[in-house]
Amino acid sequence: MNLRVEPAIFRLCNYAPLTDDPRHRPLQKMRLSDASGMMRVYAAEHLNSGAAAPLFMPARFMTDLKNLDLSQDVNACRVVKDETVSVEFAASEGELMSLEGPNRYVRGDALITGSTGDRWVVSRERFDAKYVLADAAVSHGEAGTYRNRPAVVLAKQMHEAFTLARSANGGDVLRGAAGDWVMQYAPGDYGVVQAARFAKVYRLAS
Repeated sequence: MNLRVEPAIFRLCNYAPLTDDPRHRPLQKMRLSDASGMMRVYAAEHLNSGAAAPLFMPARFMTDLKNLDLSQDVNACRVVKDETVSVEFAASEGELMSLEGPNRYVRGDALITGSTGDRWVVSRERFDAKYVLADAAVSHGEAGTYRNRPAVVLAKQMHEAFTLARSANGGDVLRGAAGDWVMQYAPGDYGVVQAARFAKVYRLAS
């Protein structure tokens, strides 16, 4: 088989003959993944020509979600989180890698460890509005145990892998797998929660 591939773009994923018929053995297929996540199948149908013809182009592996408004989505639901978390406050700028993607932070932001062991970042302004002390031995703004103020947010379970910017204006790009939940805390303010964690800390709002 003579397969021509654009250099430095594609990664070999799989190789298999299309048929066992010896008359058609020159027709083979390769699944190749490019840097954008697209999958293409190429066949070298003529050994002497070296031509590679694309057989199909399936969709991207991940759906890129943009301009979400779950308030207008009939498949979204209203939920409330009830969780006690452990909090530290950043002494300098940095980045925390959560299960859903990178979380950049600046000095003073809250670095949170949830009851399920997941970690994420909340800006100091948002933290002060959304969390209260659960430990009377410390003052607000000191490292310790906090509890979220009950607040209704919108959520939608996804049935395919996806990406989502944390803010409608951009920011960190989060990633979710099939079964994970997209959260909308306010217009243009988003998050991603893994399915197992969602089941443990969220409940339907009454």
